[in-house]
Amino acid sequence: MAVRQVVVLGGGSAGWLTAATLAAAMKRDAGGTGAVSITLVESAELPSIGVGEGTWPSMRATLHRIGLAEVDLLRHCDAAFKQGSCFDGWRNGLDRYYHPFTLPNGHGEAELVDAWLQAVDTQDFANAVGVQAALCEAGLGPKLTSTPAYGAVANYGYHFDAVKLGLLLRRHAIEQLGVRHVVGEVCDVRATPQGDISALELRGQPALEGDLFVDCSGLSARLIGQHYGVPLVSAKAVLFNDSALAVQVPHATPEAPLASATLATAQPQGWTWDIALPTRRGVGLVFSSQHCSAEAAEQQLSAHLARSGAAIGTPRLIRFEPGYRACFWHRNCVAVGLAAGFIEPLEASALALVEMSAAALRDGFPATREDMDGLARRFNTAFTYRWARIIDFLKLHYALNRREDSAGSTYWRAHREAATQPESLREALRLWQHRPPSRADLFHHDEMFPVASYQYVLYGMGFRPASSQALNAAALARAQGFVTQAQRMTRQLLGALPRHRELVQHFLQHGMSASPTQVPLHA
Repeated sequence: MAVRQVVVLGGGSAGWLTAATLAAAMKRDAGGTGAVSITLVESAELPSIGVGEGTWPSMRATLHRIGLAEVDLLRHCDAAFKQGSCFDGWRNGLDRYYHPFTLPNGHGEAELVDAWLQAVDTQDFANAVGVQAALCEAGLGPKLTSTPAYGAVANYGYHFDAVKLGLLLRRHAIEQLGVRHVVGEVCDVRATPQGDISALELRGQPALEGDLFVDCSGLSARLIGQHYGVPLVSAKAVLFNDSALAVQVPHATPEAPLASATLATAQPQGWTWDIALPTRRGVGLVFSSQHCSAEAAEQQLSAHLARSGAAIGTPRLIRFEPGYRACFWHRNCVAVGLAAGFIEPLEASALALVEMSAAALRDGFPATREDMDGLARRFNTAFTYRWARIIDFLKLHYALNRREDSAGSTYWRAHREAATQPESLREALRLWQHRPPSRADLFHHDEMFPVASYQYVLYGMGFRPASSQALNAAALARAQGFVTQAQRMTRQLLGALPRHRELVQHFLQHGMSASPTQVPLHA
């Protein structure tokens, strides 16, 4: 049986991004006729988790591919540019380091870690090997006013209002890509004798029949969880956080500097995020209910905001079970977004996984029902691996801490215990005592995080190899040359790039020139 009707359950960023990704591909493949129909059904209400308002640089290519103008993102989603993440106090309470999006200068061409170790007492790793940490510290944007849409001088993603993004994607998908939109409440799921979903029963409306169903129903996981009973694989023993408080606060002044990195600040019993949008800040605290009550968490958030002169307002409490589905594609149902799982907001992997899931479904779209089982096995294998790598990478941020908070919390000490760390991470840390992380440590060509990301976090957290594989004089000189070049590039860009807020304001007022044919993801 040919697959001709796709039904996406749930709107928001996940649902509309998935629908738009599939619809754009189907429209191109069918010469604009759209042989496969895409229908999205969502509730009249538009709930939003409101935790994640940041993306990876991959979002540039995703939006470009579905035909969305970058300036529309800025104009309609209160959006700005994101150049990475800044971590305050994660090591001992007095430290700061960056995980920038731009790869180190000379990455993959020289052993930069050895060159950096020669001057380890004078400069941190990110500043020694690249330009972007300095750009963020100086409050500069990642491109010039003349840089075309989706082009970059320094690699970037976005900060935005997640609810507004969902609305923009909805309008674009309906008006430009031909996605059918149905507003209604699913009251039942109709199944075939073999167990496939055949239709969604809607209250007071005709049923929605389909050949392939995409579950973007959020934490409720209406199809993959409630209907099929696919269990969640818990990550709580490794990453303890299961709660968050989220609030929106104004800038100190309308013209206050606009940060272009997500600020993640360690707190006595969790961490706070601070995301700067042009008109406001999105702030919240992530914590573990096992180590901290909601009342104590609100006090920590209030104290954090008071340090920047902001009042807390009324934060929204969000509970979640950190983990991912035992399988993501079951029979003719694929879970994407929060229905597939959620760990925590650290490093903004949630929307990146939506992008990857939608792209994998697009590229491995089943022509017939007979194709699905084999494609499902590949999809499940790939995404189980990706979730495991996310857990390893996020745990790396915690495992190397040396915090001893006066509050007496066991939160940070528990993260240091070997029993709470995946064996794969412990094994990697043993290897990295004697050599830097390398491509040989990663097994897929499309890893969730490149080697450079591990290096930024590892060395930002103060990790140092017990010994080093000494380079010969020529190799060391080559690596030092890249480090010297990075310093020169930093000086040049500090004098050339505009301030972030001024850059955004320029694009809002004057628009952007046409985007390049190919969108570079690494500057």
